Amino acid sequence: MATNNKKSNVTLKVIPLGGLDGIGKNMTAFECGDDMVLVDAGLMFPDDNQPGIDLVLPDYTYVLENEHKLRGIIITHGHEDHTGALPYLLQDLNNKVPIFSSKLTLGFIEGKLSEFRIRAPKFREVKGGSHVNLGCFSIEFFSTTHSIPGALGVFLKTPAGTVVHTGDFKLDQTPIDGVTPDYGALAKFGKQGVDLLMSDSTNAIVPGFTKSEAEVGPSILHAIKNAKGRVFVASFSSHIHRLQQICDAAKKCNRKIVVTGRSMLTNTRVARELGYLKVDENDLLDAFEINGIPEDKLVVMCTGSQGEPLSALSRMANGEHKTLSIHEGDTVIISATPVPGNEKAVQQVVNSLAKLGCDVYDKSRALVHVSGHASQEELKLMLALTKPSYFMPVHGEAVHLRAHAALGQKMGVPAKNIFVIDNGDSLEMRDGIVKRGRSVESGVVYVDGLRIGDTDPIVLRDRQKLASDGMVTVVAMLDMKRKKIGDLEFSGRGVSFPIDDQFSADASAAIQRAIEKGKFNFSSSGTDAIRKAVRDALSNYIWNNNRTRPMIIPVVMEV
Repeated sequence: MATNNKKSNVTLKVIPLGGLDGIGKNMTAFECGDDMVLVDAGLMFPDDNQPGIDLVLPDYTYVLENEHKLRGIIITHGHEDHTGALPYLLQDLNNKVPIFSSKLTLGFIEGKLSEFRIRAPKFREVKGGSHVNLGCFSIEFFSTTHSIPGALGVFLKTPAGTVVHTGDFKLDQTPIDGVTPDYGALAKFGKQGVDLLMSDSTNAIVPGFTKSEAEVGPSILHAIKNAKGRVFVASFSSHIHRLQQICDAAKKCNRKIVVTGRSMLTNTRVARELGYLKVDENDLLDAFEINGIPEDKLVVMCTGSQGEPLSALSRMANGEHKTLSIHEGDTVIISATPVPGNEKAVQQVVNSLAKLGCDVYDKSRALVHVSGHASQEELKLMLALTKPSYFMPVHGEAVHLRAHAALGQKMGVPAKNIFVIDNGDSLEMRDGIVKRGRSVESGVVYVDGLRIGDTDPIVLRDRQKLASDGMVTVVAMLDMKRKKIGDLEFSGRGVSFPIDDQFSADASAAIQRAIEKGKFNFSSSGTDAIRKAVRDALSNYIWNNNRTRPMIIPVVMEV
């Protein structure tokens, strides 16, 4: 247990607001007295159960309610699941707070904030070995390896105890940029005493060690060297190490490089300007300049490794890209693993490419991708180096968190000292002793077009219903004098049965019977009850005859 100037009257609260229910929207608040720091502010992309939603953010209401305590925001690395919510959060904060991260991460963030017209953010560049004080927090940064340069972990010292937050990491001994994990720092923290370890759980169910990024290069080179036509490589635009290896392979094969996709163009520009991506200007071509270049002399780096409908790869596969198209004889390398939930979308793109006659490489065919996250043996090594008294798995779905918790027990952390919690739950540390604390408001915030946070769950339910069963509209003429329903008109969209004369006659009869059986007030104040009766009668009729429940929209008009 650590013994760094602790005072028993000081409590450190650890409050995860995102990242414990899936791979994404990572955000954790650390609160000590009147001081608070935030580690990461990420987003998640919507799944099939969230139709029409563009982005999913963590609910950071707690941060806004305690803005007066917020001393700084720490971003561990430049992936969207750690940076994507930052523009929305900064827009909602009344005061500017400093943002601490590595040079490349700040470069990516700056480009993102400029899209939101957020000017003059308070950037503070840090690197492995950097130290900052924020209120009662004494924070030391340490270098890790991940699928992006400039990845950092943090060691937080407070009067209540110490915490190591690994960020996303793997223990790569041969990283592309030569920056290896700082084992010395981790061992030093372990010797000083780590009260609580918060460690990346993404690959906690994967045995062994994660392969080095350096092993991908030869496979990509082999695929490009043996390609007869153009080569398209889809990858995460922030995976600069991967992009470097693609560029190196293209140069060895005497091919020019074309970059397409908005985020790919932006991130490669930023990485080149900051010196992280080394590509000769003469080896780069604009997509509009490829006419006349032999097909066996081109490599196209593009977005779309997750099957995103609007990505460059998807648009090229569908013949909708404004400058490039994919045709028979081309080679496509999908240099990524589908994020959970995206498997179907990726497979659809692969099938579209196969129908075009492309030669498709993915990780099932060749080593064109390795994970950026630690597997079981590396997670054990992290536990061994830091020797924590308490352990909290982070960053993963429930299966990953629990598998990581089991590894913690194997490494000697008592089961009662391991916390598998949900977003909004909290831990409280005092004198290095960690216990569960009070929960805070948490959840998700939806970005739907230009609207943020206003998408009601009922709206999502209605969208799902429309997508699965369609919609039927019934217009009923309400005769107020004769106190009866007159003519009924039906129309449908996306339904699996015909809206013909037979349907109209039978559905009208069912509705009329329901109205005749009920006791209704035939006046303006009673139309709501009549509208509900019309909807229920039509819904029951359709279910009994077609076993489907489309959305019913009743329109009652008084005559």
